[in-house]
Amino acid sequence: MTAHAEQKRGPGRPRSSEAQQAVLDATNRMLQTVGVRDLTIEAIAREAGVGKPTIYRWWPSKNAVVLDAVFSSVSAEIEYPKTKSAVAALKQQVTRALKLLDSRPGQVLAAIIGEGQADPDTLQSFNERFLLIRRAAARDLIERGKRSGEIAKGVDVELAIDLIYGPLYHRLLARHQPLNERFATDLVTWALRGLSPR
Repeated sequence: MTAHAEQKRGPGRPRSSEAQQAVLDATNRMLQTVGVRDLTIEAIAREAGVGKPTIYRWWPSKNAVVLDAVFSSVSAEIEYPKTKSAVAALKQQVTRALKLLDSRPGQVLAAIIGEGQADPDTLQSFNERFLLIRRAAARDLIERGKRSGEIAKGVDVELAIDLIYGPLYHRLLARHQPLNERFATDLVTWALRGLSPR
């Protein structure tokens, strides 16, 4: 057990929630210097001060742990802001999401998506633990925009999400153009121009 884990646990056996948080914190610390492919359950358990069975009690795989760790560390930053305007909330959130994708969490997500192309379990974990959660939040916001008249009522919501967020992932993976604030602003402007009422 590392000194950090000992300090975090304190005396006695940790409660389940404390052990889970220790695993997530340990994973995020290690991801600062270790790539997803080189990270192991053994190393995470050692850093967190827990046993491997404890980790497998909550997560089916290393990549599932990684996804929950990354999501827990950035969830507050990628929530939609509380604004009356759905369009304004979209613009602000896309800018925040772009900045995150252009940082270490984005590199980790890109690695997970890459591994998912050859590993169906990893792709399923990515969808269930990250993508579908984010799409549900986007769906609610776009529906609110439709009700308020900011977005055309006949718009296919799933297609709208793809139009807005698909280019972010394309640039994240291909790296053919920069992920910068101007791109975020232009992306939302042009996507919403096509989605706005005529």
